This record gives sequence, C-alpha cells and structure tokens, in this order.
Amino acid sequence: MAVDITEGQYAQLPNGTRLHYASAGERGKPLMLFLHGFPEFWYEWHEQLAEFGADHYAVAPDLRGFNLSDMPADPAAYKAKLLIEDIAQLIAHLGYERCVLIAHDWGGALAWSFAIARPALLDKLVIINAPHPYLFMRALAEDPAQQKASAYMNWLRSPGSETALAKDEFAMMDGFLSGMGQPPAPWFVGETRAKYHAAWSHGLTGGVNYYRASPLYPPTEADPGAQRLLAQMQPADFRVKVPTRVIWGESDVALPKSLLDGLDGFVDALEVVRIPEGTHWVVHEQPKRINRLIREALPD
Repeated sequence: MAVDITEGQYAQLPNGTRLHYASAGERGKPLMLFLHGFPEFWYEWHEQLAEFGADHYAVAPDLRGFNLSDMPADPAAYKAKLLIEDIAQLIAHLGYERCVLIAHDWGGALAWSFAIARPALLDKLVIINAPHPYLFMRALAEDPAQQKASAYMNWLRSPGSETALAKDEFAMMDGFLSGMGQPPAPWFVGETRAKYHAAWSHGLTGGVNYYRASPLYPPTEADPGAQRLLAQMQPADFRVKVPTRVIWGESDVALPKSLLDGLDGFVDALEVVRIPEGTHWVVHEQPKRINRLIREALPD
C-alpha cells in the first residue's frame, strides 16, 4: 500500500548547508536514502518513497544546488568531498548511523564516491545508470565514442549555460528529459512537467556547477580533462567494499552499457541487472520494475 509523502522538511547541517527533503514512512525504521541526478530533484523518487515508506523510513533530499536546498554560486562548493559530507551529515541529522543508499545519474556519481570514502555508513548500495568513477574517467580519457556521447558536459561547464537552459521556458531542459535525442518521454507531461519547471525556476546554476566542479569531462585541444586525472590515479583507490546492485537501462544515449565492462574488478560484491529497453530515465519509465529490483537488493 502506497504511503503518503511529506515535503517541506529541512535539515540544517553542521557544515552550514541547508538541505530540503521529502520522506515517507516512520523515522526509526531502517533508513533508505535516495539521491537524484541532473536535471532532477527529490521528486524523481516519488514512486519509490510511496513504496518503501511502508516498511522503511524513505528519504529523498534535494541535493546541494537543486530546487529548495542551498545553492552556492561558487563551483568550488560542489567538490566531491563537500557533497560526501552533506550526505554523511544528513544521515546523522535523521538520527541514523547507517542506511541503504539508492542513486541515479549525478546522485549515483556521489553515491559511488560516498561508498568508497564512507563504507561504514552503508548497508547496501543500489546504483541506477551512473558509472563507476574510475571506469568513467578511463572512458572519457580514452574512448572516442564516450567522448562524443559526453561532449555536452563541456558545453554545460561553459559560462552562461544555465541561461541558455532556462531560455524559452526551459525548452532545452525539456529536451533533456524528453529523451535526449530519442522520442518524447510519455512520463514527462502534465503535472510532472509542471513540477520540474517549478523546481528549475529556483535556479539552474547549482546543478550546472556539478559539471564545472568535476575533473571528469572529455578532453579538448586546450584541456586534457579526464586524461590528466587518469595519469594520477590508482585503480586500487576506487575499490567499493559495500554490497552493490547496479541497475542499467541499456538504451542510455549518454551512458552506454560499455561503462559496465570491468565493473566486477572494482566492487567486492556486485550484482548487475540490465534492462535492454530502458533509457537513462528508466526510473520514470518502469517505476514498478525498479521498485521490485530495489526490494530484491535490500538486506535481510
């Protein structure tokens, strides 16, 4: 039975960041924390909150820079170590020592880094269409196909991209969620589209700053991008010791299924579930299936 979702809650964290979050279920039950991607907000997970609030405390924050959470203007405020600290402090603020972490896209990038840096805080990791950081770094540095698929990242990093994204009532943003070059998405209509436009109206600089702050982006003639970082990093530093289920929509245009190749070399306990017809937005396309796949992954 679906559970009511409560919005309008705020966590004032010790690091000074104020995060908005939505939740379902009773505080005190096992914590499930859901991290959204770009250009989304907590509402990406409304079907999951309603489902898992029945037997968990299910929480979906607006990440730093999105919707109703604090939105620093400085890209330096979006470095991975600061975002990791946001999540660690949010878990503590909610009254927990550990949680199950479910994440997609940029939320997934954060969740991978969180699992590597703070494994003691996680019972299980569920990733949906978000590449492991070392494998993504290597693909951006060496794979022409991935460089082409990720070329949009360099555009988003450029000055003024947020202005272009907001132009003509978010026409370009609508394009992101309407399939990224694929047919229009049937889920992104009516009330859902209106909710996204309302969230975007709070500002897009925060979300774009994730791209500006990250060292992972395709190389150009003037900037080696991920190539510079790859030369400095050791694969052993990217080991994931948290039991992990990865769910991957294989029709993702920006993040092809080749990013799964070699993943078992980085994760101690790994399950991979492939959805051939799923796109980057598989959470919206097949919410009941995603709920089932998440529930199968929960600790006993």
